[in-house]
Amino acid sequence: MTMSSPQTGCRVLVLSVSAGTGHIRAGEALAKAAVAHPATGEVLHIDALRYTNKMFRRFYGQFYIDLVKSAPLLLGWFYDSQDEPWKTEKMRLMLDRMNTGPLVHQIKKFKPDITICTHFLPSEILSHLIKHGELDTQLSVTITDYYAHAMWLSRLIHHYFVANEESRVQLETIGFPPECITVSGIPIDPVFCEPKERVALREKQGLRGDIPMLLVSAGALGVSSAERIVEVLGRLTTPVQIVVICGKNEKLRQSVLDQLNHYPDSVAHLDFTVLGYTTEMDEWMKSADLYIGKPGGLTTAEAMSCGLPMVIYQPIPGQEERNSDFLLENGAAVKCNQLATMAYKVDLLLKNPERMAKMRRRALELAHPDAARQIIQKLIDELNVEAVTIPRESQSDKAKAKLRRLGRKLLLGGDDSIFKI
Repeated sequence: MTMSSPQTGCRVLVLSVSAGTGHIRAGEALAKAAVAHPATGEVLHIDALRYTNKMFRRFYGQFYIDLVKSAPLLLGWFYDSQDEPWKTEKMRLMLDRMNTGPLVHQIKKFKPDITICTHFLPSEILSHLIKHGELDTQLSVTITDYYAHAMWLSRLIHHYFVANEESRVQLETIGFPPECITVSGIPIDPVFCEPKERVALREKQGLRGDIPMLLVSAGALGVSSAERIVEVLGRLTTPVQIVVICGKNEKLRQSVLDQLNHYPDSVAHLDFTVLGYTTEMDEWMKSADLYIGKPGGLTTAEAMSCGLPMVIYQPIPGQEERNSDFLLENGAAVKCNQLATMAYKVDLLLKNPERMAKMRRRALELAHPDAARQIIQKLIDELNVEAVTIPRESQSDKAKAKLRRLGRKLLLGGDDSIFKI
């Protein structure tokens, strides 16, 4: 959608893909930040899948959700098998070009000065267009997880924005100059930057201020095991409030409500609230003491910005497992490998306020709540900088010599920088 259309200022295109909701939410955050910047003119944020055919949309969008629900191990195998730089580049580009003609037409029609991709699908198409002189735009990619999977790699790029230092090191090792990589964090809605008092929020939400609150999330699409989590949390011995957010899955919300109607009197020390989809996730996170659910990239970034420790259960094999590793290594989360021990682990945390406080501090230290604004500012500052072209074998002397003969200029690094592995 077009968010602003003054007659002056640079034209900003944000390209997302509706495979899950995280890429779209990151795109929305970037678009809001772009609209707020005085140097921008027209800002357009579109879902790239809208400009493809039905079968392609099914594969990229619904097929992903189907695998999450019914075959997560297959999804994890595919993720791992594709995690080799440039391994399937030619095949992916061929399939993308066959199915994205309307998208290419829309991009050329808009004529963006700055293009930001929150998914690898549009970035590899734009990289090809720029390389062949069919498009003149500053292309950047924002990686929306805490690991730089090989499918995010594009041959021609102006800037990568990554979530953490490890991802920066990954890209540098592959051959991207350090000057075109920024550890920005994952862009989240600017509302998460707004300070809000927990006491006031709990009053607004009808929650008590004297006992902890656990936030159980099924994700925006409502595809997690919320019913089973609610069942095991009934074994908690610590008095708590438990808010269950079921996303857009109304069937799940009704199922959880029916489940609670049959709870025994022995759980009177637990107070449940069940919600559907909400646009006030920032307020619920800022009210909570613990988050229980899956560590999607956007969810993780939002929780960290609220200083909210996480209890991870059933991360999706692949990117969410990598996100889990990041959180666990940095002391901002615990992981429950079995539902049978979830209540035990949560009780241990709730009864250890010093550990909870440490986890909250670590979460805040990892946070980048202002990532969207910083990304937009960086891109506007670099609007006229040339792109980096990564050769097919970045360590190859032959490729290095060819680049020199062609006289190509690499972004801020000289023509040797990408070969230092």
